[in-house]
Amino acid sequence: MQNQIDFSGLYIISDDILTPKNQLLEKIKLSLEGGAKIVQLRDKISSDDEIEQISDDLQKLCHQYNALFVMNDRFELAIKNQYDGLHIGKSDYSNFSFIREKFNGKIGVSCYGDIEIAKQFELNGADYVAFGSFFNSPTKPDSNIIPLNILEEAKKEINIPICAIGGINATNVDVIISKGADMVAIISDIWSNSDIKEISKIYTNQIKGNKI
Repeated sequence: MQNQIDFSGLYIISDDILTPKNQLLEKIKLSLEGGAKIVQLRDKISSDDEIEQISDDLQKLCHQYNALFVMNDRFELAIKNQYDGLHIGKSDYSNFSFIREKFNGKIGVSCYGDIEIAKQFELNGADYVAFGSFFNSPTKPDSNIIPLNILEEAKKEINIPICAIGGINATNVDVIISKGADMVAIISDIWSNSDIKEISKIYTNQIKGNKI
């Protein structure tokens, strides 16, 4: 794993439909060329064996661009292979202590709209926390929408980096950054674009230009 991890900028997340396995590496590479700094593999349908093969290739690709590779949810695989990063949600809250003990990489936790939960995970060794959804999300249409001021409040009370996720696009990313998010997670607005490299550059520049 790289020694210096930059928890800021464009955080891209794969999607079972928008980044099918036969196009995954190509699409991720284009976004990395456009400046993406963190790449999360979110695969809800593949077997563990398939995930391992994909993850090995994806982590090598991320290293070429000095980006962080993050496995979503499958903590057993992350521990087995000691990937660079792991992101967990509510279903694995109860496993966090075990994961933190066994996993040497960076751990992010989805905290939705709960700052107190985020503070607790910070104390227990999380490396970053994520809040959202802030807008209606095409990939998670049933997600609860949380107020934007959560980011401002979290920035005052939490010392580890903060990621914003959920329905973020090129028209609303400015307000997300202005509220204090360190990382901006994008799914559909990246992968649905006809020029992934260019839209990634646009996000990268927007995030850099609006950092407070």
